[in-house]
Amino acid sequence: MDLRALEVFCKIVELRSFSRAAEAVFLTQPTVSGHIKALETELGLRLFDRAGRTVTPTRAGELLHGYARRLLALREEAQQAINEHKGGLKGHLPLGGSSIPGAYILPPLVAAFKQGHPDVTISLHISGSRDIVRGVIEGTCEVGMVGARFDEARVHYEPFAQDELVLAVPAAHPWAGRGTVRLAELAGQAFIRRERGSGTRKVMEQALADHAVDPASLRVVLEVTGNEAVRQALKAGAGIAVISRRAIEDDIRCKTLVALRIHGVRLVREFFLVTHKSRSRSPLGKAFLSFLQQSASRDP
Repeated sequence: MDLRALEVFCKIVELRSFSRAAEAVFLTQPTVSGHIKALETELGLRLFDRAGRTVTPTRAGELLHGYARRLLALREEAQQAINEHKGGLKGHLPLGGSSIPGAYILPPLVAAFKQGHPDVTISLHISGSRDIVRGVIEGTCEVGMVGARFDEARVHYEPFAQDELVLAVPAAHPWAGRGTVRLAELAGQAFIRRERGSGTRKVMEQALADHAVDPASLRVVLEVTGNEAVRQALKAGAGIAVISRRAIEDDIRCKTLVALRIHGVRLVREFFLVTHKSRSRSPLGKAFLSFLQQSASRDP
């Protein structure tokens, strides 16, 4: 199989569009279609189902996608090894971060790493913690940073930093003048909750369970994906929410949101570096991990 064709194939799976994939890989749409037709002819199977302008991979396409990503990652690893042998780090490093690490922790670290390695390109994919772990397993992310551990034997978790979760309420909320609330008071409140697979949600629900409170007892009025959606819903007065203090620092300073603690409940979580246990790391991945570990050791 031609690696360029596999690269085009993966981009179509990612973007769900032939035309957008063509733009992303700097090819014409007929050329992209030709690559896919050649792959389908070689394999004797259809790789995509087409419904209007949207395309979705068939079962065969999903199967091929996992292997294609690994082949392309191996090609990238080979290129990086050759560049390192020639005396410099070059190449592309795919990273993944859950919402808080992806928005607030990794970007400045990536910028600092780039200062010492200007020829390196880095892509940072931000999604829920479970999605990032899945990306490390599938090879779409070489290194991830997440806010929750999942029972997955194929990955290694390494503690990196801590994060405080707070109960955030709008400035006009009756609780805004209080420093703490009791756990029992949450039951009657309109609650904004993160999506399933979110590290924030996992930590919150575990904390409730540790105090014999069923998470289902909360009056959830809105479930959203991502901290930005939670912030906007909070500021619009839709309810209250448990969220990372890092995500609402500006809102606390501007006095549009108030951060409270729940009496007797410790809402502190670890952020973890996630890597694959058995897959060999690229020279660039090793260098970035070493940089992160040195950065963590310097922090007070």
